Amino acid sequence: MTARESTPVSGSPERDATEAFDAAERAMWRGRSEAYAGSFARLCAYPVAALLDAAGVERGTRVLDVGTGTGTAAVAARARGARVSAVDADAGMVAAARARGIDARTAELPELPYPDGEFDAVVGNFFVLNHVGRPRASLAELRRLLRPGGRIAVTTWGARRGAGQDLLGRACEAGGAVPPPCLPRLDPAQDWPRTPEGLTQLLGGAGFVASEAAELAWEHRAGVEEWWSGAAGGVATIGLVVTSQDPRTVVRIRREYDRLSAEHAVAEGQLALPHIALLGSGRRP
Repeated sequence: MTARESTPVSGSPERDATEAFDAAERAMWRGRSEAYAGSFARLCAYPVAALLDAAGVERGTRVLDVGTGTGTAAVAARARGARVSAVDADAGMVAAARARGIDARTAELPELPYPDGEFDAVVGNFFVLNHVGRPRASLAELRRLLRPGGRIAVTTWGARRGAGQDLLGRACEAGGAVPPPCLPRLDPAQDWPRTPEGLTQLLGGAGFVASEAAELAWEHRAGVEEWWSGAAGGVATIGLVVTSQDPRTVVRIRREYDRLSAEHAVAEGQLALPHIALLGSGRRP
């Protein structure tokens, strides 16, 4: 199966919904690279070592980092002696990765500008499967880029959530925020169960063998202002919710955030935020 073979029919409701999702995702991240680097980037860096281990990244490995963001996983792979390439859909993220010495290109799943079998390993740590409208076609494209026997490893948010993941969302709800109509909404036909079993099946359905997935749980430490700055800077879905509100509502959200964040305080101005994600891996036959 290739990405093109699984393309929704032109003009179909599924295609319209998928294109709308991808367009909303691109708009949501545009111009957010600095705000992301100063807030949620450290959170998303936590799974990198386990991700690279699962993909078998070591010295000499030809690795592609998909959805590289500011280049965190790519830099870590390079530190292992790997030969690293990277892509991201957002030009600002690509510029940030290039500034760290990464060979990064602007490109969007499910079609990437590399020949068949170009890489020994593909990793996607920017929780990339959460941000594409066609996850199955995207995985099929990543399979195409792997040599026979090459490995893939991806992280994604799952159905189970740590208490820290809901802090900003709870503040929005308590502050009376109204979700904007422009939030990315994945077509139900493209969705999949956000569990270890669901991710394992998703990888297997894309043609990977020896597929497996498990939960990663960790306690992210962040400053009160640091954690708020991501939402206030418009980063990710929660940022889109916050920045779409009128000024009075934003003030209420911030007040509720300060109140609720006390539940996670471990020191003056410091929070301990439990998070849970999924790590899945597989091999191209």
